Amino acid sequence: MNHGIVIIGSGFAARQVVKNIRKQNADVPLTLIAADSIDEYNKPDISHVISRGQRADDLTLQPARAFAEQYAVRLFPHATVTDIDASARVVKNRDAQWSYDKLVLATGATPFVPPVPGHELMLTLNSQCEYGAAQQRLFDAKRVLIVGGGLIGTELAMDFCRAGKQVTLVDSAASILASLMPPEVSSRLQHRLTDMGVHLLLKSQLALLEDTANGIRATLDDGRSVNVDAVVAAAGLRPDTALARRAGLRVQRGVEVNGALQTSDPHIYALGDCAEINGRVLPFLQPILLSALCLAKNLLGQPGALTLPPMLVKVKTPDMPLHLAGESHRRDLCWHLVNRHSGMVAKGLDEEGKLRAFVVSEDNMKEAFALLKSLSA
Repeated sequence: MNHGIVIIGSGFAARQVVKNIRKQNADVPLTLIAADSIDEYNKPDISHVISRGQRADDLTLQPARAFAEQYAVRLFPHATVTDIDASARVVKNRDAQWSYDKLVLATGATPFVPPVPGHELMLTLNSQCEYGAAQQRLFDAKRVLIVGGGLIGTELAMDFCRAGKQVTLVDSAASILASLMPPEVSSRLQHRLTDMGVHLLLKSQLALLEDTANGIRATLDDGRSVNVDAVVAAAGLRPDTALARRAGLRVQRGVEVNGALQTSDPHIYALGDCAEINGRVLPFLQPILLSALCLAKNLLGQPGALTLPPMLVKVKTPDMPLHLAGESHRRDLCWHLVNRHSGMVAKGLDEEGKLRAFVVSEDNMKEAFALLKSLSA
């Protein structure tokens, strides 16, 4: 019996696999199982919802039923898969089980919530559902604390500030975007945020959250405190590997896959935020697009290995947008910066003078594609 392909997850990665399979094969049975409603939405839009006054329902692009009809896929929403029996090729939850010929894990990642006393007071915004649960509190809040100064934290800080809120951002690093670029490169955006009114508490760690008559009191490791109305955890994402671990698959930071996106079980594949490709977790748009295209071919018996060229990462901070690419996190690069009123161009060169990374902002973002070609050379 042909059980076809079963996909666990409903996010961007899962949908791209479905769409790429259907471009090549209209007949293979496809089943998609997910814990949420399986309505389609654009997750990056969550970084802008407050300033735009959007509710969670406003984010829906295509209802699940329409997606099922368009791509001839069986959908099982609000179904949390609890176990994989790899030997029997069956996935299960409390109420049902599904057999598969090939299985795709697109389980995504979960927000890291710092385990401080009072951590249950933190909100997370990693999905439409999470935003829906938090939206009223965020709309009502006049004072917001953001825990984490990475990509999502800086995007949210600007968005909340643009919405007229008093924003405080706390991070243990000495600069924002510290895992992506050195301080001299991120300083332009850092200055823009402070000019807008964002209060940056860097080289600081959250130690305690308490509910008080004046809102939530956030106490830092040095004893300072700030009173806010809402706290958002933006301290990074952890690949969701629990299901893969229970199935006995090899897991490091993420679910280990080879160049064909195949896990340690030859019938199970993984992609997106949950996957670890050549030792790297790549929670960005372009790697997912390329992974989904490669995986669809492999699932349909057209073997091939994933190749990832240098790719652009966009920092969605509208008052000062950035594009970056390459190994911008490397600490051994020599950075050449040109700061103009119209924007910044920063080039990271290795000891031999070869371009290894770049960051461009504002009007200079048009230079990104030429620089990307130089990275690829």
